[in-house]
Amino acid sequence: MRLEGRRESSNVEDRRGMSSGAKAGLGGGIMGIIIALVAMFMGGGGGGLGGGGGAGINIGDVLGGMLGGGGLTNNQIQAQDPAEFSAEEQALYKFSSQILAGTEDIWTQIFREQRLGEYQVPKMVIYTGATQTACGQGQAAMGPFYCSGDQCLYIDLSFFTTMKSQLGADGDFAYAYVIAHEVGHHVEYLTGILDKIHGKMRQYGQGSAQANKESVRIELLADYLAGCWAHYDNEQFASLDDGDLKEAIDCALKIGDDYLQKRGQGYAVPESFTHGTSDQRMRWFKAGFETGDVRKGMEAAMSLSYNQL
Repeated sequence: MRLEGRRESSNVEDRRGMSSGAKAGLGGGIMGIIIALVAMFMGGGGGGLGGGGGAGINIGDVLGGMLGGGGLTNNQIQAQDPAEFSAEEQALYKFSSQILAGTEDIWTQIFREQRLGEYQVPKMVIYTGATQTACGQGQAAMGPFYCSGDQCLYIDLSFFTTMKSQLGADGDFAYAYVIAHEVGHHVEYLTGILDKIHGKMRQYGQGSAQANKESVRIELLADYLAGCWAHYDNEQFASLDDGDLKEAIDCALKIGDDYLQKRGQGYAVPESFTHGTSDQRMRWFKAGFETGDVRKGMEAAMSLSYNQL
């Protein structure tokens, strides 16, 4: 990506080098299933993040709407001695801040032009290891996630290293896609879609096959919205280089539920899918990128049957 001269967001909270005292963990995020399945694939275990056996891990961005603000507050975070960060991590920090700034600029414009109301920017919390959120304890093993309880994105930057080393999903635009996906959940929250789907999931019962299908619905929409952001960011800033789109598509391929489950346990369990197949994730991201039509994506996500997604 071409980000030279692009501003950094002022809505980033740096919690690196701080620790949290709570022990309880939640599962989730854009790729919360990744770490668990890779751990299983490498001989570890995946059942401790809120799901059963790694195949049907429940996502933290859904738990935000279900837990009713049961998390601990930020003043319960205990600061440690300032950590020394590598040049690579500092570069990732700046990159993430620039991508967040880009989403702020683009979504503010989209909300205004498409009459979606006033865009309220989210905060991005960058932490190390574990941190407290309004949705409970956040842990690096979850991957990046969005909490609607405090309208924050949470990310441990080591996740990008894991993406590269464990899944072979690499490149700056692949990383940008991860952040833009979580911002997509924030857009869903602002437009009321997230609460509506969470309500259905509560009715069906957390972890049920029907609730999982609704989870897939909001995850694919977040992929679509990430594509919409990329469409307009490139249009306004000429930010994409040759190969950038391929990086994001490759990332979407490698974070599909079917791909991860087959890699982790040798077979896929469709009723446990919470994020969508590789084909679905690639297709929805590409549709958003090619059209930039936010309303069309929202209407499709809410009106199509599960088998049509």
